[in-house]
Parts: sequence; structure tokens; C-alpha cells
Amino acid sequence: MGKYIIGAAVFIIVILGGYYLLYGMQAATPQESGSPAPMGMATSTYATSTFSLVYPSDYTADDSYTYTQVNPKKPISGVKFTIPSTMATGTNLAADSYVSIEWLPRAKSCTGDIYLAANVKPETLNDSNGVAYSVATSSDAGAGNRYEETVYALSGSEPCTAVRYLVHYSAIENFTPGTVQEFDRSALIAAFDTIRQSLVLGSAPAAMPSTTP
Repeated sequence: MGKYIIGAAVFIIVILGGYYLLYGMQAATPQESGSPAPMGMATSTYATSTFSLVYPSDYTADDSYTYTQVNPKKPISGVKFTIPSTMATGTNLAADSYVSIEWLPRAKSCTGDIYLAANVKPETLNDSNGVAYSVATSSDAGAGNRYEETVYALSGSEPCTAVRYLVHYSAIENFTPGTVQEFDRSALIAAFDTIRQSLVLGSAPAAMPSTTP
């Protein structure tokens, strides 16, 4: 009789233990559907009377920027947003990579190629943000450095306004294997795209810029 009682007790303990493991662990594990969404990146707004855009707060805005590669005697005015140095640390990406907003008030035709020194042919892009762009690209290399530029001119804008991506990096093969990682190109371009797609044009003459957190 005692054997039956002991056996029944062991059976009950096993059942209770299994119940605890099954339901107790489920209760202690956060469910994916209930997990909070990650907090968004801190951003700043750069605004003038002619345009405004949103950019990551850790980027550096420079409203004294001019682009001189097309014609040093006729610099292109604009404002530059340079990536934070932390984005380049430990990779082959250079910390002077940036996005810029530029304008050519006297342009007869607002196309991307007029913002580049290289003789390139622009292409039309109707982006997902509903804006039509004339896009031109060029690349250059020297002393182990690579420079890639993509210009998105806003078709029909007055003054002719464009967004430039400048990606500067070093050839990964120039580094001792394992010392640096190749930068995440897709993530960088996605960040630049987000800035470009936040651009809103105005119609009044240019004024002093203001940056707000």
C-alpha cells in the first residue's frame, strides 16, 4: 500500500513541476507583441525661409559650406550636414562624409549633372516621397581614397535646389585584416535618404538659418 502512495505522490510532483515550467516560464518571458518599440533617434530641424529639413542631432550643420569642385571661381552655396565621427570609428568610412542642400539660382535647367564636375548624364527618379528628381552620380579615387557623389536635383525647383550625398571612404584592402570593419553602406544611404525626404521647400528669399532641437 505504501508503494502505491509513494508512486502517486511522485506522479503529482512531476505533473506540478511540468505545469510550473510550462506556464511559469511563459509568464516570465516578455511576449514579442507586447515589447515596446525602440525609441526614435534624436533629431533637429534646420529651417530658413526657403527650405526646412530634419536631420539627426549628432550630425554637424555647417551653413558656411560651399561646393567648389565644379568651378572654384563660382562656388555653389549650400548647407552641409556631416556625419558624427562615431559613425566612422572602427570602419573604413571617413568622418567627412556628408549630405548637403545646395542651390543654383541662375540655372536654366535644374538637373543633377550641373552640380558635378564629371561629364555625366542625369536620370529621372520619381521617389516614394512623391518628389521628382534629376539624379546624377560620379566617383573618384586617389591615394587609397574613394569619393562617391550622388546629386538629387529637385526638378522644376526655383531656385534650382539639390541634395548632394558625398561618401568618402578608404579601400578596405589597404588595412591590415581585422583592424577595421567595412562600413555599412546600406545604413548610411538610408540615413541620407531620410534627411533628403524630409526636405520641404519654401518660396521666400533666403534668410538666416535657425536650428531647433
